[in-house]
Amino acid sequence: MSKPNYTGIYHMVSQENFEEYLAALDVNYALRKVVCILKPSKHIEHDVNTGKMKIKTTVTTFRNFDMDFTLGQEFTEDLGPVDGRKCQTTVNWDGDKLICVQRGEKEGRGWTHWLEGNLLHLVSKQGLSWARKTALYIYIYIYIYNITVILLLSNKCSL
Repeated sequence: MSKPNYTGIYHMVSQENFEEYLAALDVNYALRKVVCILKPSKHIEHDVNTGKMKIKTTVTTFRNFDMDFTLGQEFTEDLGPVDGRKCQTTVNWDGDKLICVQRGEKEGRGWTHWLEGNLLHLVSKQGLSWARKTALYIYIYIYIYNITVILLLSNKCSL
């Protein structure tokens, strides 16, 4: 079975239980309140042949969170922009889902990504705490003089 290609730009459209998840990571109250109102975009470059992935999450125009890794290979992840920690991270396939295990100061931490149509789902976990985010990826191709332009719509109402 071939694995899905996660390449795309995704815009968050919903989140559930995110503040409780951040509290489990010991993120301070004020920062949790600010982070929970943000609607970040996520840019993913995925080479299905090599397993290399780059994930760039744009939190604001001033701060980004970047991951650059190869599936199945452990790497040191700097979570400074999130909660000030570093951890050893491995991302692997489980069927057509991406499963991330993060080992470090906080045990039982990680996330799961999967695609469902044009929706990218993310469930993050810390111990028994969890959060779910859903992002929408919509593309429209316009052909002008053999140049492809991709327009991204940021919410379901634009359809």
